[in-house]
Amino acid sequence: MKLIMLGPPGAGKGTQAARLRDALNIPSLSTGHILRTAIKEGLGVGPEAKSYMDAGKLVPDEIIIRVLKDFLDKGENKKNDYILDGMPRTLSQAKILEEMGIEVDAVISMEMSDQAIEDRMKWRRECPKCGAAYNLKTLRPKVEGLCDDCKEKLVIRDDDKPETIRTRLAAYHKVAEPILKFYKDKGKVISVDGSMDIEESTAMLIKILERLD
Repeated sequence: MKLIMLGPPGAGKGTQAARLRDALNIPSLSTGHILRTAIKEGLGVGPEAKSYMDAGKLVPDEIIIRVLKDFLDKGENKKNDYILDGMPRTLSQAKILEEMGIEVDAVISMEMSDQAIEDRMKWRRECPKCGAAYNLKTLRPKVEGLCDDCKEKLVIRDDDKPETIRTRLAAYHKVAEPILKFYKDKGKVISVDGSMDIEESTAMLIKILERLD
């Protein structure tokens, strides 16, 4: 099964992608995490992507497609099941996926109001090593301030600053509508309320996906 996770920043798509990855035992590609890691290490597409991400803008298609192709070049990912977390980010990327012969089974759209997202993202933290996401209100680490897996000190992402959040939300809304219409016309979209309890959302999605499999 090939899944796409879409939604505005902070709506929970990364959290649900990770939970579905573990529950379904399939790999996931988070373009956001890969880009942030590349920026931190100054490798690959990192330097090219940094100026866009720091400004809250969408990274150009050609960079995102390079990240995807690197992921698919790993033999275990090319024909098997996987989750694309936060991709496609533009309608042209959605069409490129189709041209590449990628048959998408479902597009999970996490939906939430901008105000609720701004309130939530004040509490968001991330592991700088593995990219695991936490929320100091709703998804706390086992040990305060530390990643459950890596034991690294959690940090606030640069693109979670209030002024950047608003820019990112505006950029997302501008491109999301045509992407969702593209997949709705194919009957692929599953809409999820991003404010739902995390475990309830995962359980609901697994039941829906089991019926599709």
